[in-house]
Amino acid sequence: MWSQRQGRLRPLRCGVEELRRRRREQEAALRKARREQQLVSKRLLRDETSEEAEEACVAVILGEAEIQQFLRLAQRGPEEKEREQALVSLRRGLQHPETQQTFIRLEGSIRTLVGLLTSNQALLQLGAARCLHELSHSEQSAVAEACLPATSYLLTYLSGHSADFIELCLYTLGNLIVESEAVRRQLLPQGIVPALAACIQSPHLTVLEALGYALAQLLQAKEAPEKIIPSVLGSTLPQHMLQLLQPGPKLSLGVAVEFAWCLHYIICSQVNNALLITHGALSTLGLLLLDLAGAVQRTEDAGLELLACPVLRCLSNLLTEAAVEAVGVHPQLQDERVVAALFILLDFFLQKQPSLLPEGLWLLNNLTANSPSFCTSLLSLDLTEPLLQLLSVSNVVSGLVLTVLCNVAEKGPAYCQRLWPGPLLPSLLDTLAFSDTVVVGQSLELLQLLFLYQPGAAQAFLQRSGLQALQRHEEVAQLQDRVRALQQTALRG
Repeated sequence: MWSQRQGRLRPLRCGVEELRRRRREQEAALRKARREQQLVSKRLLRDETSEEAEEACVAVILGEAEIQQFLRLAQRGPEEKEREQALVSLRRGLQHPETQQTFIRLEGSIRTLVGLLTSNQALLQLGAARCLHELSHSEQSAVAEACLPATSYLLTYLSGHSADFIELCLYTLGNLIVESEAVRRQLLPQGIVPALAACIQSPHLTVLEALGYALAQLLQAKEAPEKIIPSVLGSTLPQHMLQLLQPGPKLSLGVAVEFAWCLHYIICSQVNNALLITHGALSTLGLLLLDLAGAVQRTEDAGLELLACPVLRCLSNLLTEAAVEAVGVHPQLQDERVVAALFILLDFFLQKQPSLLPEGLWLLNNLTANSPSFCTSLLSLDLTEPLLQLLSVSNVVSGLVLTVLCNVAEKGPAYCQRLWPGPLLPSLLDTLAFSDTVVVGQSLELLQLLFLYQPGAAQAFLQRSGLQALQRHEEVAQLQDRVRALQQTALRG
């Protein structure tokens, strides 16, 4: 019989164990790729006003002598303006990897920069922090590790009063975190998690967005499930993160994107997702999904898909948790508006961002796997045909569409009666001609369920040249035997 499909999109039968294994490997590879893609991303924060003022100044590669001169001027220049300008020139030079390497090899350079960072003159502090920020953007881990003496001060300044300075410190820390395990080992005992938890109460959106970036970088570390995420879950961060994801007039897209990814990384770790569910994660994400669907109908803002992606992943993964399976889907997710909203997003993705279609279909799969009410909503809203229209997008999308339809058919005769024949029959004839074995296998699974629950479906299928479609497939004999066996099973039933 048909087994439940909730989880990681598991195709069944037709080499069931092999297909399951292959799907798990594909998803593991995809998740690994997503994590690594995020890990190598860094952000460079530069002041637009100063950049415009310096447009005429060409950044040059600095040698040891120039670096030493700028550091001496920054430390002991006769005028404050001259000291500030020396740091500006040094920062421009540090935009070059060659200058960065020369700088960290130069004895006492970092110590001098840290001394300027801790001075009592705000503009010199800012100039030194910007130099450190340029260094943090390096792709060389040695450069990041050279900045270790500055990390405790960067953490201390997170409790300061200047929103711009805090933002700069957060982006610098985020860049350093992602580059070096040595940096993370030092930051954890220095109290980075409590420092970030304090920052999340800032009223400044720029600070919150920078905080989300730094936290996301920290949560993606390979040691995060054992050494970082338990501390994060034990702090006030999860509750505040969920508050920042609450839909409403105060919702900031940039902030929400950052913290939705943070939530995604925490959920993927599976350290304690039951705690997130207790804090109302499912309810918050469900309401945010409805809000996103409304937003894509009102605006052409291309940034909405940036938030939709992590929200869909968070919901999909949380729905596979034992805590959800035990108590059932949250009441606010049982509304048929969730299904309608999901199809609005699917249509939006089809038009604007087809690569996100699997994200939406993955959530639809997990919603329909154990819930007859979601299957009923899909049928009552006449969404079968829009779902079938996605079969032509790609093999991955086709496999997910067929998996969702199998979830519906598995619920019994009443559901199969609503599916068959309609547009499903010609669509299945087409998918059986696909070269992708996963798609063909899912098509056969759907046929099996229809034959078992819908009298006459097997005969109708064969009359519509089902075997002709199968003959175009490489495994013709095996597939022909399969259809005949399914027909016999239906007749015996």
